[in-house]
Amino acid sequence: MRGPYARYKALIAKGDLQPDAAQDEAARRLDLLHGALLKPPKPLPFWAKSAMPEGVYLWGGVGRGKSLLMDLFYNNTPLAKKRRVHFHAFMIETHAQIAQWRSLPDKARKKLPFRDKSAPLDDPIPHVAKQIASSARLLCFDEFQVSDITDAMILGRLFEALFDHGVTIVATSNRHPDDLYKDGINRQLFEPFIALLKQQLDIFHLQSAQDYRLDQLSGNPVYYHPLNQQSRAAMDKAWARVITGAQERPKMLSVRGRELTLNRTARGAARTSFQTLCKSNLGAEDYLAIAANFATLFMDDIPKLSPEMRNEAKRFVTLIDALYEAKTKFVCSADAPIDALYPQGDGAFEFARTASRLQEMQSDAYLAMAHTNTRK
Repeated sequence: MRGPYARYKALIAKGDLQPDAAQDEAARRLDLLHGALLKPPKPLPFWAKSAMPEGVYLWGGVGRGKSLLMDLFYNNTPLAKKRRVHFHAFMIETHAQIAQWRSLPDKARKKLPFRDKSAPLDDPIPHVAKQIASSARLLCFDEFQVSDITDAMILGRLFEALFDHGVTIVATSNRHPDDLYKDGINRQLFEPFIALLKQQLDIFHLQSAQDYRLDQLSGNPVYYHPLNQQSRAAMDKAWARVITGAQERPKMLSVRGRELTLNRTARGAARTSFQTLCKSNLGAEDYLAIAANFATLFMDDIPKLSPEMRNEAKRFVTLIDALYEAKTKFVCSADAPIDALYPQGDGAFEFARTASRLQEMQSDAYLAMAHTNTRK
């Protein structure tokens, strides 16, 4: 399998990407890490830390290609034990694992295969770190950010343990490590974690001059109608521009203990249908989770809404409200122009606000706005 830099250059040669000096340098750094990961680790004394490379931290503005580059690294690194996960979701899982450990009696803790025998039983973090490390030699984090005090208080010890177990970490963020948890409560207790990141990871500022995410949508329609072969082909073409050759994969969101899975996701974008999101028994919490987790949402086959479809219309209104508040970009195909999408029926008057928002969401001003994770 070729490394991420070769794949990056191939996408430029194909015309899928534009040459960019900052992206080129970031791809080179990821390629060095890729090569180091493929070398067998040198044997060390049992008391020594792992000699595995610790990783790379890419930070910079929205749309500069951070997720794209991490995709190239992750998809072209043939490790069996690797995982890519949104950092917020990872922390939710970690807190659940800590809570589970604390709920067990010592007798049950001693029987767990991931127990760290060098650590006390009443301290869950070393044991949870060993559990994480046992399933992933490589961890890739999307949208690395810290805004929660409960996250801030455990990250230093958790990551130190992960590094000790030889876990390699690659992360993307909009912030330099120095700006993580900025102005947070008891931030001085978080500062050793910042120092750890700067010591263990290659911190690279992706200073691309262009917002490529905006370029992928700006100047092109984002509302296609009516529903026909031409609009479906246009949607496919727009989707291809946004995901830039990335491998689609399903993504599961946890919403109040329920699982909501979107089957087609890549590069911070998701593609689904009106039937999947608006004809199912979904509500505001589901739509808020989608808006928080995806910078761009593609929706196929929005029908012209009849009075009998008032429930579907209400769900669509709720969805658009969630996307609008999060500044999620919305690309769709529909069977009617916006002003004729729901001409009559319960809530048709209120639907006028949704129509207005759909019009605004096509504007360059809206497309240029940074996506806001409303559930940080």
